[in-house]
Amino acid sequence: MTIRHFLDLSDAGPAAIAAMLNDAAARKKARAALPKGMVDPDAPLAGRTLAMIFEKNSTRTRVSFDMAMRQLGGTTIVMDAGSMQLGRGETVADTARVLSRMVDAIMIRTDDHAKIVEMARHATVPVINGLTDASHPCQIMADMQTVIERRGSLAGSKWAWLGDGNNVLHSIVEAGALMGFEVVAACPEGYDPDADVIGSAVNQGGKVRIERDPVKAVEGADIVVTDTWISMGQSHAEQKLAAMMPYQVTTGLMARAKPGATFLHCLPAHRGEEVVDAVIDGPQSAIWDEAENRLHAQKSVLLWSFGLL
Repeated sequence: MTIRHFLDLSDAGPAAIAAMLNDAAARKKARAALPKGMVDPDAPLAGRTLAMIFEKNSTRTRVSFDMAMRQLGGTTIVMDAGSMQLGRGETVADTARVLSRMVDAIMIRTDDHAKIVEMARHATVPVINGLTDASHPCQIMADMQTVIERRGSLAGSKWAWLGDGNNVLHSIVEAGALMGFEVVAACPEGYDPDADVIGSAVNQGGKVRIERDPVKAVEGADIVVTDTWISMGQSHAEQKLAAMMPYQVTTGLMARAKPGATFLHCLPAHRGEEVVDAVIDGPQSAIWDEAENRLHAQKSVLLWSFGLL
């Protein structure tokens, strides 16, 4: 049997992503009136256990995957790297081999993308990327679900990214090439996304470009997206903050996007840095729907990984 790892969006491809997004929307609608801890009526993952490994702090990833498994009828085991042998020198490969004998799937949130690739290479159960330094595919599944809720479709939309060329942007660029939407990334010089990620998207026919002028980037945008400028584990770099300030999402910048454009942020937010309160708390912000959709989208990612979609 083929093991379905979800390390990046391209592991699934456009048809599977569309199926997951449709399933996420249907499951969200079906349980709208149910208590959050109640199991979905079909309980498709009854008897299955997900091991969750956290080498980086987490709120949304931890809670959403835990609740996703509960609602699908399964269970979870939560492990922090510092409290398991992985944090004391056991290899990623040996950890993958052991966990594969005891659980049905593994989700890992880590710093180095090479670790999750190594985990998948040696695991005999599905491995899911909860975040790495290179990509954040589960977050973008939730983002795409949120955009569909707001505007009905992904195809033909324009997404404007403001700020650092980081892992979240990498997954947005990948998603744009796969699902047919344009991405314009406004980044200061020296903070561009990985050139290989851009090149791969362009080679697949994706519409993506780097723009230095934030105003030009947001003109005509349906979606305006940003993220924290100082990532987890980085020092509070004054030089980087100074370079990023012209890319702050303000009400004036939002006014240059399409009327009714949606604002997204994966959270946590550093209010007053990458975005002002008037935007993140304003009528165009969809951040709370976006955060909730981590749960619904990840339920469908889990089902796909288990071969049930």
